[in-house]
Order: sequence, then structure tokens, then C-alpha cells
Amino acid sequence: MLKPMLRKSGSVMLRGLQRTMMFVLSVIGGVFSAATLGVIVVALGIGGVLWMYGRDLPNHEQLSQYTPPTISRIYSGEGRLMDEFARERRLFAPAEEIPDLVKQAFISAEDKNFYLHAGYDPVGMVAAALDAAQGARLRGASTITQQVMKNFLLSSDRSAERKVKEIILASRVEEALSKEDILELYLNEIFLGQNSYGVAAAAQTYFNKTLADLTLEEAAYLAILPKAPSDYHPVRQAERGIERRNYVLRQMWENGYITQAEMQRAQQTPLLTVQSGHYPPFRAALPPRDYFTDEIRRQLTADFGEEAFFTQGFSVRATVDPEMQVVAAQALQNALEEYDRSLGIWRGTGETIPVETLDDAAEWRAALAGADVARDIDLDNRWFPAVVLGVEEQSLELGVEDISETVSVPREDIAWLRGDFFDNFERGDVVHVRRMTDDEDNTLIRWSLRQVPEVEGGFMAMDVNTGRVLAMQGGFSYQHSVFNRATQATRQPGSSFKPFVYAAALDSGYQPNTIVVDAPIEIDQGNGEIWRPKNASNRFYGPSPLRTGIERSRNLMTVRLAQDVGMTTVGSYAERFGVYDRMNRLLANALGSQETTLYKMVAAYAMFANGGERVEPTLVDRIQDRYGRTVYKHDQRTCDDCERFSTLPPGTAPRIVSNRDRVMDPITAYQLTSMMTGVVERGTASRSIDLPVPIAGKTGTTNDSKDVWFVGFSSTIAAGCYIGYDRPRSLGPNASGGGTCGPVFQEFMAKAIEKYGGGEFAVPEGGYFVKIDRYTGARLPDSATGENVVSEYFREGDDGFIGAGSGTVIDGGFAMAADLPLFGRGEGDDEAPAEQAREVETSTGRSVTVPGRATFGTLSSGGLY
Repeated sequence: MLKPMLRKSGSVMLRGLQRTMMFVLSVIGGVFSAATLGVIVVALGIGGVLWMYGRDLPNHEQLSQYTPPTISRIYSGEGRLMDEFARERRLFAPAEEIPDLVKQAFISAEDKNFYLHAGYDPVGMVAAALDAAQGARLRGASTITQQVMKNFLLSSDRSAERKVKEIILASRVEEALSKEDILELYLNEIFLGQNSYGVAAAAQTYFNKTLADLTLEEAAYLAILPKAPSDYHPVRQAERGIERRNYVLRQMWENGYITQAEMQRAQQTPLLTVQSGHYPPFRAALPPRDYFTDEIRRQLTADFGEEAFFTQGFSVRATVDPEMQVVAAQALQNALEEYDRSLGIWRGTGETIPVETLDDAAEWRAALAGADVARDIDLDNRWFPAVVLGVEEQSLELGVEDISETVSVPREDIAWLRGDFFDNFERGDVVHVRRMTDDEDNTLIRWSLRQVPEVEGGFMAMDVNTGRVLAMQGGFSYQHSVFNRATQATRQPGSSFKPFVYAAALDSGYQPNTIVVDAPIEIDQGNGEIWRPKNASNRFYGPSPLRTGIERSRNLMTVRLAQDVGMTTVGSYAERFGVYDRMNRLLANALGSQETTLYKMVAAYAMFANGGERVEPTLVDRIQDRYGRTVYKHDQRTCDDCERFSTLPPGTAPRIVSNRDRVMDPITAYQLTSMMTGVVERGTASRSIDLPVPIAGKTGTTNDSKDVWFVGFSSTIAAGCYIGYDRPRSLGPNASGGGTCGPVFQEFMAKAIEKYGGGEFAVPEGGYFVKIDRYTGARLPDSATGENVVSEYFREGDDGFIGAGSGTVIDGGFAMAADLPLFGRGEGDDEAPAEQAREVETSTGRSVTVPGRATFGTLSSGGLY
């Protein structure tokens, strides 16, 4: 009985156990099914989200070709940094050039698991969420890779959608790029405050150091800046910055990058930066921006585009000679200031400081620092901005920028001013002053009042063989006026254009001793007006050789010559030499009435100096991109022997093969150069130019002396000067190209010749020398000597002796009066002896009897001279 009961009881228990097991299994199955279904649903949801947000994402593969916008820098020929241009101040640093210390600092500050995760950090996300749940300060969980996605491919808005896209892109880019590539993008792109983008620029901005020179604590400070640079400003938020820097140092220790001792030493180091005054700023080592580097910017933005120049990190090697640039600037400034002071007028700076600030040094110094006046002038010592603190009977009391004590300018210093001197000044006026020092020991004599001249000008010098511009000054002060008068000011060149008329004539068969009539001309301009050009002296001198016409700058001879040659021919020469893009074929333009620039004129004169080869002026030798590849090179000449230089015979130099176009016959170039040396030796520039090597050149003075010029050259360097008011008006009766611009050329070339040398102009083959009388053009014996004797160069086969009574006299087709002398000596020369009346044949075939001398007298006429 017991066994059946037990058997029955066991059966019941077994069935209960089975039911329990079935229930458990069903629950487990349900849970598993639900979990599986949940996983599937979640997976489908995640997949749907990823599909939905991943459809139209930017192409992450473009990051492998990304080149961050970087600074374009200009270097001198010696490799010294001169200037830099950029929209964002960024220096590109390849990953291999970024020190490990810097990488470790940023990884510790921003993403300690950078080398472990696949673009996003789930552990970091969970940790950030837990911290937020516990009431801690909300912190981001973005990895460096995610930040790269946000900076390069996405917006910066705070949204779940952007975060999802960021994670998707981060995971994709981790498959396409290496960790080092991602880190390179990040460290070159991030904004670190003070207009600095990327770690290389920030190292320079905050510490004036390269990345390799950064200390541990400095690298850690840079690493705290990506989130909010202004929150950790090294001066305004120094304490907060140090606290955060020390946190990064602790993270670096915990991550095993530095030792505890290194951490503790760095944490105890004060925060020393450029902003706190402990290091000089990087810009302090750069010269002030000037006309030369700004002209490079202007030209390269035109050639490459503004966007490319400011973002592609070009390395530009400039042609400038820094030493000669200083000489050029001071030579032009000296002439401008001398002219300005000769007028005796005080204009001042136009800036004032409120009188109520003058009793508090801190207040007036702050106001003076904000005054908009030039601070880049260094002429016979630096010019300082200053404010008039007091006007005494015998002196002005001044507060000077960067000078701790007040200074006094005595009354005698401003004796050059007209009128009652001190009536020109009031308290609060901002002025310029400089130290006047002893030349021998540089001791202070007194402080001297200065003003920026109203008259302006330009100067430029270039190598005649290569076109390399060695110096360029576009005005008195770049900070006072950025307008470059060497390249941007279009002005009438006056008589400095005449060599192109004579070049056209020489190439058309005329000779240096060809006789041209110097006599009054009347030209009906077709509108009822008569143009009567004149010579500068208001006199005329009868038939004279071509040489005399250019030496003495005879307008009437030039007009006749241009008429005879034809303005079409003259215009084509001017265009061939690059003086004009298109020259109007008006006879007045033979006297330089059409406007051009000093830059074009100097370049054209260089072609006379080098024997007639085209040379393009350039301010840039070479341009390299950020990777060091050459994208532009100016000198296209070839050197056939340079590769085997070591095997050349002793004393043999490599041959440089020129592939430049010829714009002028070499004999014509030499003839013209020889005639232009006469301008310097005995012509219109003889009183201001005196140099130890042969110099050729031409003066230019326009109507009413509104513009004055001198352009000239040695065998190595061409240089030119222009002076005039920006709004043209007369410079006065005493201004002239030779007297006003000549001294600028003289001062510069004296130094240039010391450095670059010079010598006789090369004589081309295919000609011969003959001595002639420079007054009559007649042939003289080889043994002839005297002030009237010159050696002229003629082409082989040419017979250039068509002097008075023996050939043609060029009258240009204009009627020639019957009261002219046959030959004259010219302005400043002794009068020629009385001549017997002679009969000559003009270029139009007429026979004219020419008696004794007549004068132009006070005939009223117009023209350029």
C-alpha cells in the first residue's frame, strides 16, 4: 500500500517539477525571445538611425587631401623673415615634426584613450553620464576624432543629430586615416586664442617659441586652450589657467607620459608668456610692414588670387636687399623732408589728445598710444609720437611715447618755420620728435621737432640683367600712407620719356650727330587752339646734333624728331619697352605727357643698360608651397656649365645662356646710353650726379614742375625717383628733375656702387668710334681733344657725317624761320661765335638760308620739359 502511495506521490511531484521546469523554460524562452527581439529592435533602430543620419554625410575621405589654411611668409634673400600674411594665423606642422610632448599633453587633456578607441569612446560617454547623474559639472565626451569631424565636416551646433553624425563619421575616418594623420589634422586646425590656429602658431603667439623649444608646462598650457581660450587667458585668468594646466600635468603623469618629479616641478613653475610681458612678441622681431612686402602681397594676390595667397602657406623669397632698402628709404625721405622744411609751413599730424588728460601721465600716455600717427619712421634716428604738454616762451614741453621723462624742444629748433613759431602749437597737439645726436659719439644734442611732409614720391632700383628689384620706397612712411607711388601712382614722366623718342630715331637710321632744328613750332590741334611747345630756357638754339638735344633736354628738337620719325613708330617703341600698354599717338606725348609709373620707367631704362634685352622687373625670386615645391621661379636663364663646374679649366666661369627677347638693337642701345651719359656729365643732371663709375640717365620736369623725375643706370643697376604732390600742383620754380630727384639717385647709387660695383658700359660688336664736335656734329681728327670733343659709336657701313652744309637738317616738316643760327652751344654754354649765313637742305627738301643767332625771348608757350 505504501509503495503505490509513494509511487503516486512521486508521480505528482515529477509532474509538478515538469510543470515548473516548463514554466521556467517558457519564461526563459519568453525573456530570451523578448531580449532577442529587443536586440533586433534596438539593432534595427540603431541601424535605422545610422542609415537615416549616415545617408547624406560629407565625404570623410576628403580629409586625406585636406590642407589647412596657413600663413604665407616673405623672406629676404638671406632667409630672414620679413612679413607674413594670413586670414587665420596658422603655421602647418606635419605630424612627424610635432614633439611627442605636445601630442601627449593634448591627448591627456582631450582624449586619453585616443590610441585605443575606434573614433568614439563608449567608456568616456558612460563616465560623463555618471558624473552628470551625480551632480558633477557636465563635461563633454567627444574624442579627438569626433572634434576633427565637428571642425572639418559638421557644424558646431549642440544637437543629438549632430552628435550621431559625428560618431558615424568618426568611426569611418578611423578606418580611412591613421591615428597620426588624425592627430595632425586636429593639432593644425584647432583655435587656441589670440588669433592663433594650430599648435605651431600658438607656441609662437604665447611663448615666441617653436614647438621643439616648448617646455613641459608650456605644452600643458596650450593643451588647456581648445575648449575656451578666453577662459584661460594668461593675464586676465592666470590663476584659473594655472589650475587647469596643473590638472593636465597630473593627467600626463597618470597616463604614464611623465614622471611624478617632472609633474611636480612643472606644476610649481609660474605661467610666463608673451602676454604677461615675460617674452617679447614674435612680431617685435619682424621689421615693420613696408612698401616692398605690401607690393608683393598686391602682385601675388593678383597672380594667384587673394584666397590662395592668404591660405596656401606660400614661402616667398623676395629680391630685396635689406641694406639697400634702408638706403633707398632714407634717400627719398631726406629729399622729401628737405623740400618740406624749405616751405616753412607747420601742418602737424592733425591728431590731438584731450587737454584734461595732460595732468595725469598714465592718462595721456594711454591716449597717445591710441593716436593714429606713423611709428615706422627712422630718419636720422627714430621718430617718436609725442604730445605737447606745455608751450613756454623759449621751448615746447613734450611727453614722448616710450620715454619716461618729459623732454624740451628749444625755440631755435623750429627757426625754419615762418611767422611766430609757437602760435602753431597748442597743448594736446600730437607731434613727432627725434633725438638730434652728435655724429661722433652719438650723444644727445637736443630733441628736434619733425613732421611728415605733404609732398610725396617714390624710388625704385633693380638689377639691369635679372630684373630683380633691390629696393622700393613708395612714399615717406608706409604707416602714414600705404599708397605705393612707385607702382600705383600714374604720373607724367616729362622729359624722362624722351630717350624712347631718340631710340626710335636711332633705330630708324638717324645718327647721334644727325642735325635737328631747334626753333619755335606752332601746331594747330584742330579745336581752334594752337600748341606752342617751348624749351625750359624760353630760348631756341638753331640746328643741333641729336646728342645735344637729349643732353640739354631740348623740347623743340624732340617734337621735330618725333614728327619726322612718326608717332606711330615712337608709340610702338614705348609699348615694346613696357612704358605704356597703349600710347596715344599725339605729338605732345613725345614730351612725356601721357601718364605712366616709375616701376615701368625704371624697368624700361634697364633694357637700355643691358644692351637691349627684355627684362621683366620682379620683387620675387622664388615661391614655394607648404611642401617646399617650387611653384614660381623668376630667372629662366640656363647655365650650361653649372653641372660640370668642378671640371672647368681654371679661370673659366660657367656660361649663362639668356633666352630673353631682344627689344632693341645692341648698337642702338649703346649709342643711346652714350648720349645719356652726356646728360649726367654735362647736361641737365650734371650738378647733382657725381659717381665713380659711368652713369647714364635722364631728368624729367613737367609743366609748372608738378612732377619731377630722374631715372638713370650704371652697368649693373637701374634706379629712378619721382617726387610730386598726390593731388598734382606746382612744386615751385626751383624744383626740377635734376635738382630735386637727382640727389636721391646720387645718395642711393653711391652706396649701391660700393656694394655692387660698376664699370664701363659694354661696347657691342659691329661698330667703330669716331671723334666729333658735339656742337656741330662734324668729324674731328682722332687726336682731337677739348670740351667740345666726344667719341661717337657708328655701325659698320654707316656714314653718319651729315653735318652743317654737307647733308640734311631734320625739321620735322615744320617751317623753319630765316633768322636762326646754324649751330648753338645750348643752355649754360658759352655763346657760339657769329656764323656766316649758309644754305642748308631740310628733310622736306627745301633750301633755307640760315643767318646769325636769334633768341626765343619771352615767347609764351606750353609743353613739358
